[in-house]
Amino acid sequence: MNSIGHADVLRQLNWRYAVKKFDTSRTISNEDWNTLEQSLVLTPSSFGLQPWKFVVITDPAIKAKLPAISWGQKQVVEASHIVVFAIRKNLSESDIERFVERTAEVRGSAIESLAGFKKMLVGTLLKGSIDLNHWASLQVYIALGQFMTTAAVLGIDTCPMEGIDPAKYDELLGLNDIGFATSVACVAGYRAADDKYAFLPKVRFRSDDVIMKLEGK
Repeated sequence: MNSIGHADVLRQLNWRYAVKKFDTSRTISNEDWNTLEQSLVLTPSSFGLQPWKFVVITDPAIKAKLPAISWGQKQVVEASHIVVFAIRKNLSESDIERFVERTAEVRGSAIESLAGFKKMLVGTLLKGSIDLNHWASLQVYIALGQFMTTAAVLGIDTCPMEGIDPAKYDELLGLNDIGFATSVACVAGYRAADDKYAFLPKVRFRSDDVIMKLEGK
C-alpha cells in the first residue's frame, strides 16, 4: 500500500540537493529525528549483518572541532545534526555469532536451528577472499542513501560528506577504541534562505542515458 503519491516522491527527490549553507536557527524536531534514526536502523545490508555504527553528533563543543578535520566545511557546525557512518573493522566470528543470536531472539527460534546459517556466513565471509572492511564500507553507503531519501521525504535537508579526515574523526570520536572506523558523514538540518545552490537547476543525464531496459515480449 502506497502512503505517499508518486508525484510527491519525485517532487521531494527533485527538491533535495547537497546543502552548502544551513540555517543555524533551526533544529530538527525529536519526532522527525526519531524517524531518521529508525531509517538507519531499518537499512538493509548483505546477509542482514549490519556491519556498522551510526554516530549522531549534536554537541556544539564537538561540532566546533569538526571543520578543521572536514576540509574547512562549515556545514558540520551549521547543521542541526551530523551522522558519522562507521564500519565494523575486521568483522569476526563473534560478530556473526551476535547477529545469529539476535536473529534467534527476534524470530523466536532456537539458536541451534541457525547453525547452518552461521556456518554459511563464516564460510562465505571469513574463509573466502572478501576484503571485509571494503565490503563493510559499501554497506554503509546503502544506509547513507536510505537516510538521505527519508530526510527528503520529510522535508529535511542533507549534505553527504566524503571530504573529511576519517582517521582524525576516529580519534575525536573514540571509534578506534570500540573497533569501528569512519567511512563517510552526512549533515542534516534546514537550508539557509541565501544558499545560492538551492536555486540551481539539478543536472542529471537523461533517463535513457543511464537506464538500460531488457524487456521481454
